[in-house]
Amino acid sequence: MPLPEPPTAEPQSLVAALAGNGRRLLTLVGMSLTLSGGFALFLAAMRQLLPHDVAYLGAVASQICGANDGRILHFMFHDRAAFGGAVIATGLLYMWLAEFPLRQGQAWAWWVLVGSGVLGFSSFLAYLGFGYFDVWHGTATALLLPVFGLELARSFPHLRGSRHLRSVLRPSVAEAWGSRAGIGRACLLVAGFGMLLAGFVNVVVGATRVFVPQDLQYMNLTVKQLMTLSPRLVPLIAHDRAGFGGALASCGLALVGCVWCGAPSRGLWQVLALAGGVGFATAIGVHPLIGYTDVGHLAPAFAGLGLFVAGLWLSFPLKHAGNFAG
Repeated sequence: MPLPEPPTAEPQSLVAALAGNGRRLLTLVGMSLTLSGGFALFLAAMRQLLPHDVAYLGAVASQICGANDGRILHFMFHDRAAFGGAVIATGLLYMWLAEFPLRQGQAWAWWVLVGSGVLGFSSFLAYLGFGYFDVWHGTATALLLPVFGLELARSFPHLRGSRHLRSVLRPSVAEAWGSRAGIGRACLLVAGFGMLLAGFVNVVVGATRVFVPQDLQYMNLTVKQLMTLSPRLVPLIAHDRAGFGGALASCGLALVGCVWCGAPSRGLWQVLALAGGVGFATAIGVHPLIGYTDVGHLAPAFAGLGLFVAGLWLSFPLKHAGNFAG
């Protein structure tokens, strides 16, 4: 008498198989952010108002492009270029988080993605008080946010060990802070916290005052004069400023989490170098291109760049091969 065949497991659906435990689609979110940031950089390089910008400003859009030697337009695109760089850097860090620590079930990576995502996606609300709704930004948020939230929920049960938020408080290594690698790690952490703070400042400024004195000096205009050109111009610029601030804060938090909790590795060092290179190159490099070279305005960015480069150099994996794996 033949033995009964063992029951076969119910096959996975195609979507479940492709999504895996949530990690793959989180990687896809990181890739989407990187591509979105690249698209923002491309649009900023074109130095043309976008169709929804023109529709929002109305008949005065063409006048604004030529006002004050084009400095209003240049100012807007300096925020947009910096925003693009910050989004690319954030996307790169998300991909590393999803493909390495989260793949290994490390809870701290999940919490870093949650915190960074909350900062990034919620900044969309910061400028709505001015009455401007960016359709493109809104559409991208509406497409990415549900995927991001759903895949975080799907990946949570696959975490190993303690899933508590306290996991982010435990450093990855007990490196002596006075050692070369310890000093490098400290420099990277300070740079990350500086980005986080600067992001918050930009969000607050974008949601309230919109401009700092150096901005108005560069454009050689007052807020009243900008409002005279178009009452819709300031809300549009507020959107750019708040959006950049949110992206910068999100990137700063992801950077701090990766440096503090991530096990030192060549892969981590490489993604930090790539993300920091893109972020600082766009945030600083756009200023001389448009003639906005106020020393006080650029000093914090150069200080952050100095700390970041020093941190990377001091923790270079080839010089600390014993502390870096794979």
